[in-house]
Amino acid sequence: MLRLGRREFDAHEPVIMAIVNRTPDSFYDRGATFHDEPALARVEQAVSEGAAIIDIGGVKAGPGEEVTAEEEARRTVGFVAEVRRRHPDVVISVDTWRHEVGEAVCEAGADLLNDAWGGVDPKLAEVAARYGAGLVCTHAGGAEPRTRPHRITYDDVMADILRVTVGLAERAVELGVPRDGILIDPGHDFGKNTRHSLEATRRLGEMTGTGWPVLVSLSNKDFVGETLDKPVKERVLGTLATTAVSAWLGAQVYRVHEVAETRQVLDMVASIAGHRPPAVARRGLA
Repeated sequence: MLRLGRREFDAHEPVIMAIVNRTPDSFYDRGATFHDEPALARVEQAVSEGAAIIDIGGVKAGPGEEVTAEEEARRTVGFVAEVRRRHPDVVISVDTWRHEVGEAVCEAGADLLNDAWGGVDPKLAEVAARYGAGLVCTHAGGAEPRTRPHRITYDDVMADILRVTVGLAERAVELGVPRDGILIDPGHDFGKNTRHSLEATRRLGEMTGTGWPVLVSLSNKDFVGETLDKPVKERVLGTLATTAVSAWLGAQVYRVHEVAETRQVLDMVASIAGHRPPAVARRGLA
């Protein structure tokens, strides 16, 4: 059972985490939800299309203009409070690696801290423990925040992913983070080249086999683009194919831009796996 905020999710229940970037320079939407009105409209749409988690980020993952902790908080804290006011039951996640920002957003009502940079600030897990918030423990290959990998190598990429993410999860439990609020994430593209991310996907069953719920952040990423030689705006099909494979291998939470399309993919895989009945069943019964 996964428990986040007011929500509980069964082990076989796929969960969509919708991305809402509060940045002017995000790689995908180029600042479309930087301002409050379009960002709140994005939240409304995502919830109506089936997202249970809203993931709010104030700093883009890649290199770019410096964003201080104060500026990151300015972009996210008030927005978290407003989403909390409008959607009491939605799970609010904040994508941050900084404990100062984590503290501020938890005060504003966040339920989950999405640490995409692999525990680079060890105090972030302490914040999650103090507030009873959930925590995403991600493998980033030891990369510094907002840097791109350069000639990175692994003897065994999945062995390293498991060592890091399970280690972070166990540390979080020791600190007092609720065990049923912790997820592990292989960190596609983070500290990895395209072949590493493909192998991480292929071997995802090794992560789900640990018993920790697995989150995957696949949406329109570079490994999809390089695999198919497609620009950012033409990676949806590749993303959905990777989503289907990840669902079959047992991932539970999917951080996405395209909520409605992802919902259909996850429902279809769940039905094939026998975890969800068809929405209707008329064929051959009349």
